[in-house]
Order: sequence, then structure tokens, then C-alpha cells
Amino acid sequence: MLIIAGPCAIESEKLTLQVAEHIKRLSSEFPEFDFIFKASFDKANRSSHRSFRGPGLEEGLKVLRRVKEEFGLKVTTDVHETWQVEPTAQVVDLLQIPAFLCRQTDLLLEAGRSGKPVNVKKGQFLAPWDARHIVEKLRFAGAVDYYLTERGTTFGYNNLVVDFRSLPIMRQFSKVIFDATHSVQLPGAGGDRSLGQREFVLPLVRAAVAVGVDGLFLETHPDPDRALSDGPNMIPLESLREMLETVQRILSAVPSTSKG
Repeated sequence: MLIIAGPCAIESEKLTLQVAEHIKRLSSEFPEFDFIFKASFDKANRSSHRSFRGPGLEEGLKVLRRVKEEFGLKVTTDVHETWQVEPTAQVVDLLQIPAFLCRQTDLLLEAGRSGKPVNVKKGQFLAPWDARHIVEKLRFAGAVDYYLTERGTTFGYNNLVVDFRSLPIMRQFSKVIFDATHSVQLPGAGGDRSLGQREFVLPLVRAAVAVGVDGLFLETHPDPDRALSDGPNMIPLESLREMLETVQRILSAVPSTSKG
């Protein structure tokens, strides 16, 4: 099972390396999982123009390259525009397409042509069966390794709900990752910022693993309440080990939940 984990944004090189070091230790403790470190160089979709976005492409890729070199971890980050794909693909092991851009044809085609695996977040507005068109675009561009990520569906105002039927539906035509932390986000609920309900991350992880997924996406931070981006839905770094132990136990009881 793939475990994509890391802070929402690259807040600083020091904090990023601190989280990466912790995840490296976990990768040694849980060799049955395939870990990929995640952090965004730019949070282009923020509630307010005053919100923290990150260091930008050039500086962000330098930090991610250092994570690879110092800890031997695979890395991933989001790309928002076609011109970002080529330089990002030179550093990362997995390209990520944000949910609001999941139907951007040119971006999907450019990512598909990069030669790197691609992970596309299913938009909060998209039915799971319609995600098939995302896969068709990636395949048309030549992508052979790709994932779709479930991260909740818009339900009324300032709320997301996970329809667990989406996991087996999308697994008919793609490998599927469950984004447990963005799924508990409350978009725009704080007025000029999003809120979240991190207390529901673990129950959703349990359900998704039992239903069947190929990976988990977990944003984590040493002090989520002081994080510069998406703090209310990130889990504390110290709780990540316990969550992975829970995943282990579920996989042992229901071994068919991961395709491998």
C-alpha cells in the first residue's frame, strides 16, 4: 500500500526536513508500505489572497530535492500549470494534479507525457464514474502509471462527505488513493479560510482501508494548530505511527483490500 504523507505546504526547509526525517523512520518500521513524502511548493487555491502559499517552484523543488538526497524518500508535489510539469518531473517521483484542476485537459496531457506516475485528485464536484475521463486523457498522453484520489464530495455549503461507493467504482479503471485529511476539510467555513475536523480522519481511514484502496494520503504536521495552511484537517506528526498500526491490523484481517 502506498502512503503519501507530509505537510500541506513547504513552510520552511527546517520544518520540511523535520517531517521528512520522521517519515523516513516510519518507512523503516513499516517496510510493507511504500512511502512518498508530500509537500506543496505553492498552494494556488486559497480562500484569501492573504493566505500563505509557499516558497514557489524554484525554492520548493530545491527543498524536495534535499529530502530525496538526505533521506532517500520518494517525493511528490502539486503542479497547477503546464509549464510547471517539466521542471517538477525532473525532481519528483509522482506528479499530483489538484482537485479543482482534475478536468484541465492540457495539464493532464502534459503530466501524462512527462513519463512520471500521475496522481489526480478527483474534484469535489465530480461523480466517481465521470473520473473515467481523467484516466482516458492520461492514457491518451501515454501515461501508464496513474492514480485517482478520493477527497470528499461537496455536500451543501462548507462541507464535504465521502461516498465510499466511489472507491470500488473508480477502482474498476484506476488505482485509487484515499485522501483522509482533505476529506474532513470544511472549505471556507472560517470565512476567509477553511476549517476541518481532524477527529474524523482515523474513522475514515479505517473505513477506506476496509472497503479497499491502493494507498492513503495523509497530511501531517508537528503542530497542526500552528500550521500555515490546512492546519485544522492535518493530523499531528506524533499520531502517524498509531494510524499506520491500525492500517496494518485492518490489512491483516482483510488482506484483499489492497491490490498490491
